[in-house]
This record gives sequence, C-alpha cells and structure tokens, in this order.
Amino acid sequence: MDRFLSNTVSRIDAKGRVSVPAHFRAVVQKRGYAELYALRCLDLPAMDVGGLDLLDRYEQRIALEDPFLQTTDDMSFFCHGDGTFLKLDQDGRITMTDFIREHTGISNEVAFVGRGNFFQVWEPGRLAAYGAQARARLLQLRQGTKPGERSE
Repeated sequence: MDRFLSNTVSRIDAKGRVSVPAHFRAVVQKRGYAELYALRCLDLPAMDVGGLDLLDRYEQRIALEDPFLQTTDDMSFFCHGDGTFLKLDQDGRITMTDFIREHTGISNEVAFVGRGNFFQVWEPGRLAAYGAQARARLLQLRQGTKPGERSE
C-alpha cells in the first residue's frame, strides 16, 4: 500500500504530541520521507500533510508564473508562509503546534484523513460536518440535481 487511505481519530498527549496512524507511517516509510511538510488548506480548517513532493508540486507551479505578478507572491506566501515542517519522533508522533491548532481548531483529538498522495489533519467535529456536506454534494450529483434542488 502506497497511498494514504481511510481515517482515524487519535488523542493528543499532555506534551501536545499525537501518534500518526500506523498505516500512514507505513506509507511515509515506503516513500522514504525523512520529514513531513504540512500546509494550511486554503478553503478548509485542515492541514495537508505529505513529503517534500507536496512542497515541490507547489514550487513547480510557482516557477511557471511571472515573478512580477502578485499571483506569484500570493502563491509563495501560501506554500511557504502557510506551511511548516513536522518531525516524526522515534515513536511515530508529531506535535500539534499552535500554528496547526489555530487553523484547524484541534484541541484534544486529531482526525487523520487519507487523501491518496497526502493526508489531512482535522478537528474531528469539523471533519464530521465536512464529510456530511461532501457526501450530500456527491449524492446530488449522482441524482442529477443541483445544490438546493430536490430530486423527484
């Protein structure tokens, strides 16, 4: 398995550390990530977490932009100013820093959510609400209705 799949909730210890789920750690190890890169989601109260390939993807996109445009500065601010590195300790834990907590609302528990090539960390209640909304949107698509319409 080389994809981040499924989701789980873990408790944060008194020192602010949380164990990354074993199946996520296995993917991290298989991919050879020495450290993790975490980025605040642009439109959600979550953090995207992956290896340096996640950061590389954003930097490659920035390199395509005109360096004199505001968009380039905004993109750099997003991937560099809204990002941080996380270290996995010998027991497979990461620290939930104030930087992460302020954006996500995480306090005592963390929801880890697989997103294929990366994973996200969420406050569990916010994840539950988002998951319900996402499933409702997909159900509307399946039924061929637009948001707010009722299927007959």
